[in-house]
Amino acid sequence: MATDGRGPGDRPALSRCTAIGRDAFAADHWGRRPLFTRAADLDGGFADLFSAEDADTLVADRALRTPFARMAKEGDVLPAARYTGGGGFGAEIGDQIASDRVLAELAAGTTLVLQGLHRTWAPIAEFARALSAELGHPCQVNAYITPASARGFDPHYDVHDVFVLQIAGEKQWRIHEPVHPDPLRGQPWTDHRAAVAARAQEPPAIDETFRPGDALYLPRGWIHSATALGELSIHLTVGVAAYTREEVMAAAVGQASDIAALRTSLPLGFDPDDQAAVDAEVSAALDTLRAALDDPARRAAVAAAVGATLRARRRRDSPPGPVRPLATVAASDRLDGMTVVAARSGLRPEHTVEVETVTIRLAGRTVALPIAARAAVERLLDGSPVRVGELPGLDPESAVVVARRLLREGVVVIAP
Repeated sequence: MATDGRGPGDRPALSRCTAIGRDAFAADHWGRRPLFTRAADLDGGFADLFSAEDADTLVADRALRTPFARMAKEGDVLPAARYTGGGGFGAEIGDQIASDRVLAELAAGTTLVLQGLHRTWAPIAEFARALSAELGHPCQVNAYITPASARGFDPHYDVHDVFVLQIAGEKQWRIHEPVHPDPLRGQPWTDHRAAVAARAQEPPAIDETFRPGDALYLPRGWIHSATALGELSIHLTVGVAAYTREEVMAAAVGQASDIAALRTSLPLGFDPDDQAAVDAEVSAALDTLRAALDDPARRAAVAAAVGATLRARRRRDSPPGPVRPLATVAASDRLDGMTVVAARSGLRPEHTVEVETVTIRLAGRTVALPIAARAAVERLLDGSPVRVGELPGLDPESAVVVARRLLREGVVVIAP
């Protein structure tokens, strides 16, 4: 993806958000407690990722549609009709962001949220992929653009971890400890509205004025609200949808259908109103599950199934880097033994080996190649760039054929 020299480059993405080092962050903060870092302690700020000018470009020139934008004021989300409209002849679709209506709402103190910037803005997309790879959890990015002295949302908590990166202006953040630690996706703050409101009246754990280049890590469940100060404020929120042990257990229990003793019927005349009978059945089911998992072979099978479930979620939540179709067609025509290629970032394909073929398994399709290409495929999928003529196990002509096929299938890309 072209970024016109912008984006994270070779800098580790996590180090741009914290100043304490990966190991210290993992031990002391990840999933545990917030970390606020001043710009002076970080390297370079975030101007290469996003700016007020970039926000204007997206609103004025890119014909964004809902839900890639929304607007909110003092905790209330505005109806989309207040800031959207048609684009005129040839672009009549009515849910496009209308720049003049956005202007009117901003002038009235309404916050603009540009959502899914990891899909619409190249420097942020590159950064989000790099951060997701470091964290091992999917990431997405929104921008919050708040007029002076305005507050877009009431105190609330998120069901995902966030990194807050201040881009422009100043914003006062007040952060309070959770009332419901480590909420899952189906446990929104509105389930605890009264407790959240009460906690927000207590002395905050963090009360800071964010300035450009400042960063915050906030675990899910921590209550927060923010108010822009003397001028328009912009910050990026990087949402991290962390995998949880609840998901591991759900996937593991999902394998219970393979345990015959758990498929048996409950006793004749079972009464769900009889709590003692319910308790007995729960105990029996858990004892059966524990006993089954004591078998090493079954435990290994369950672990394999859990791994497959989590990999499938990662494929859904973290799409691979994009390909440029026209440039790829042209590059495939020019490809030769001197061309350097690499696996497409974030693709993570699986491959299987049969007697006569090696098969690459992608989302919704497969790519099969002759077994002679096995070593070349495995070299290409290891992620590091390689010159086509140096692919193992193939003569120069065959190497070009294999590389061209995988380039056109979107498995590899031309390396920078």
